[in-house]
Amino acid sequence: MSRAILQVTIRGRVQGVGYRAWIEYQATTIGLEGWVRNRRDGSVEALFAGPPTRVAEMVALCRHGPPSSRVESVTNETAGEEDLNLRRAGEIFSVLGTV
Repeated sequence: MSRAILQVTIRGRVQGVGYRAWIEYQATTIGLEGWVRNRRDGSVEALFAGPPTRVAEMVALCRHGPPSSRVESVTNETAGEEDLNLRRAGEIFSVLGTV
């Protein structure tokens, strides 16, 4: 089975609206590994790893976000296994601090 790893940046009204918790819930529900965090520039950054179709599904979900968000753009780039190392030890999906 192949595995995709994408790093995604979401811009718009995505902080202070439960976006990170929403991503964590959605990603774990569809069985992805990774992490999510706020960035000081007001964006949200996430890393998703798993079957390519599920990663693509998660990126599509990010384009809509939770009801109180307003997504203006979603960009992504391929990432590597080493990028998963930002997760907390023992966690499949982590909500990280702001960078």
